[in-house]
Amino acid sequence: MLALFAILASPVSGASGSGVDSLAAARRVVGATSLAAQEYTLGVPPGGGRIVQLEEVEEARLFLARAREETAALPSAVRAAADSQLAVISDLIATLAPPATVARYADSLTRAIAASVGGAVDPTPRRPPSLSRGRAVYAERCSFCHGDDGRGDGPRAASVAGPPPANLADPAVMGDATPVEVYRRVSLGVPGTAMPSFDGVLSDEDRWAVATFVLTLQHGGSATAATFAGIRRQLDSAIAHRSPEEAFEAYLAFEQVEADLRTQAPELARALEAEFATLRARVTKADAAALDSLRGRLRAGLERAERVVSDRPAPAVLFAQSLLLMVREGFEAILILAALLAALTKAGAPERRRDVTRGAVWAVAASLVTWGLVEWLFRLGTSQREALEGVTMLLATTVLFAVSYWLLSKVEAARWAAFVRQRMAGALATGSGVALASVAFIAVYREGLETILFYQALFATAGAAAPAVLLGMVGGALALAAVYIAVERFGLRIPTRPFFALTGAVLYYMAFVFAGKGVAELQGAGVIGISPLDWAPRLPALGIYPTIESLALQGVLLAAAIGGVAWVVRRPPSTAEA
Repeated sequence: MLALFAILASPVSGASGSGVDSLAAARRVVGATSLAAQEYTLGVPPGGGRIVQLEEVEEARLFLARAREETAALPSAVRAAADSQLAVISDLIATLAPPATVARYADSLTRAIAASVGGAVDPTPRRPPSLSRGRAVYAERCSFCHGDDGRGDGPRAASVAGPPPANLADPAVMGDATPVEVYRRVSLGVPGTAMPSFDGVLSDEDRWAVATFVLTLQHGGSATAATFAGIRRQLDSAIAHRSPEEAFEAYLAFEQVEADLRTQAPELARALEAEFATLRARVTKADAAALDSLRGRLRAGLERAERVVSDRPAPAVLFAQSLLLMVREGFEAILILAALLAALTKAGAPERRRDVTRGAVWAVAASLVTWGLVEWLFRLGTSQREALEGVTMLLATTVLFAVSYWLLSKVEAARWAAFVRQRMAGALATGSGVALASVAFIAVYREGLETILFYQALFATAGAAAPAVLLGMVGGALALAAVYIAVERFGLRIPTRPFFALTGAVLYYMAFVFAGKGVAELQGAGVIGISPLDWAPRLPALGIYPTIESLALQGVLLAAAIGGVAWVVRRPPSTAEA
């Protein structure tokens, strides 16, 4: 809800002077009134007369009441007229007037207030600015100086007159900038620099669009990340200055993402709204310890909210991971079967191959049944699904670490091979077909259980992109079939050591991702706490989130990887593998 741009432009408290106070109040009145009109539009049909979403209408009333509270700080020339206009808008909402009528009165109030403060309250966009349009305008008008990524390294940067172009991707430069401030710079230019005025060159809509895009550059182009960063900044400022006005502005900023959050996690949205209400009520009265506790709860809730709203796994990455899992686990099962069948031939009992095949088929069927049971259990525990998914991901992390970390996997593989050989020899000695089938069943079912665990974790991370995982499974199965045909009919030899080395590295990467996402799921379920770190990066593709809990576990995995590489590099040549 980008009428909030006007609100976000208000200066941090500590500024003094009635002119500054009046300007800040003007921005808050305009922003709250604009937002009230927008919320009302969501809650009442175009013709008015009835409510379709009571929550939106109630929020419209809340914002309107807040706007009326601020009118006392407006310039005297417009104070009475603004209060009168707000009373009219309040009556219109009470009588369920058509939303267009409410919007018209809100626009009229905006123009009157803007005139009273010398036009300093910028007009807010009627529609949310288009990020894609902003990117296009930036590429056409700004990238030559500021560079494609906003780092001030465009092709013309070295030749501009005056100071070099600003690094728009640097949080130290842009951290406190607001959409309105960037909009003004785009409109008016920056005196003493090569930054020209685009007023009259770009439409108002395009200036808002490029201002919106510019603020995302320090967050890798993510509008959501920019929004949440702004919310946190305003939250900290409100608490530092014990300002109910800034607390209200922080809540208004949260409204930009609240609709998305309510759709996906309604309980979390309601909890955050309640915490923001508590902040507004207690920010001036609570002691430091209570405010610190409230800040911690809000920061933890915002961390969860950002994950819910912004985490969108790339389908291509999910497809590749799924395909690789199927190929790796399937290939391991094929190698195990081949070893068992070769052992039968070596023992002079090739006629017993059908027993091994039967055991393998039983294992595949049992794996499918097991997967169905696991999914059924997940559905039974819907209320605890987040916790179940978190536990599953951490279990998958443990197993992936064991099978992909070479210092452990070699030992485990040797023990497993010795166990299978021992069972095979015993089965041959008894001459029992069931015993032979059971050896094949155990060997293949073990791979099946691993595969179930890995895919359950992968589906948990995929969310709405689950079809990409299914396509990867199908692709992996087809790839396995192609490999089998190539080996069986054309004598293709697979270089197993490079194959397992490469796939092992990818599985280790997946263990790292599942570790971070598993902790995140448990945090979302309230099983473990959330301790946000302001300086830490957020890279969902790697399962990296800025919390102590997730980074600690991933740090262990990273340290193990570094230790393993160091051991391989430094071990004596005599102990190296041939």
